Amino acid sequence: MKTVIMESLGVSAEIMRKYEKKFEAQGMTFAEYAKTADPEQLIAEAKDADVMIVANMPVPEAVVHACDHLKFIDVAFTGVDHIPLAAAKEKGIAVSNASGYSTEAVAELVLGMALSMARNLRAVEDRCRAGKTKDGLVGWEIRGKTAGIIGLGKIGTRTAELFHAFGAEILAHSRSVHADAPDYIRQTTLEEVLQQSDIVVLHCPLNDSTRGMINAGRLAMMKKTALLINAARGPVVAEKDLLAALENGVIAGAALDVFEKEPPLDPALPVLQTANTLLTPHVAFATQESMQLRAQIVFDNLENWLKGTQINKVI
Repeated sequence: MKTVIMESLGVSAEIMRKYEKKFEAQGMTFAEYAKTADPEQLIAEAKDADVMIVANMPVPEAVVHACDHLKFIDVAFTGVDHIPLAAAKEKGIAVSNASGYSTEAVAELVLGMALSMARNLRAVEDRCRAGKTKDGLVGWEIRGKTAGIIGLGKIGTRTAELFHAFGAEILAHSRSVHADAPDYIRQTTLEEVLQQSDIVVLHCPLNDSTRGMINAGRLAMMKKTALLINAARGPVVAEKDLLAALENGVIAGAALDVFEKEPPLDPALPVLQTANTLLTPHVAFATQESMQLRAQIVFDNLENWLKGTQINKVI
């Protein structure tokens, strides 16, 4: 049986070898490749594989159809919108994800983004380095504000916990009511979250119902002083509508870790020219700790699938 690792899992070669040796003793072989967007190259690399391990690299549907031996796609990521699930299901290919590996990493970055925007950290650092003062850049505190969480899964719940620890009121909206959520989270409608929150955080998955969900109409529901943080998927936000909202003072600012395209971005992209934003190149999930946990989950997925007890099941 052959497993192809289609991109780096972000851990050392020593850690990878530790995991791989256990399976090699059972007769499995591994091949590791650098990330690519070339479908023909992907097909050449994976065409004789039984198992494919992939992180957030998009897998074209043609690749799945061309891999006649493929039986399991082990996704080293929480979201699976970059995997052609319909094609996998059609061919009877099992799919698991790495749910939970980046909960702490993403939630902490969101809190850091909120603090950075609230205290004008980029601007005041520039002032300090230029020998200037804080004049006109006095910030605000999270305590006493309302944080609205859209998507109350593991990451959304942890983000709510961190904002609660800072003294914020918590509103949340999710596809279904979470009966086990802490009592400091008030679950309500999407409209109320947008209307009442000082900080709106997106943690929802990307699907047909959430694509373009944050559009001009919904941005107009938000407070003019509000901050939008997107740590979900770029296409959840209609980027042109967000740019217009920022330029016209509909909302005060936005912190974005994800975009309509996966970074690296074209430096001429309009969103990169905005002054009232904090932008990071899809790093929320990436910490030393989360990468190690991700590798562990990926190989646990592989072991359980081989035993016939698939975990973190998507298909």
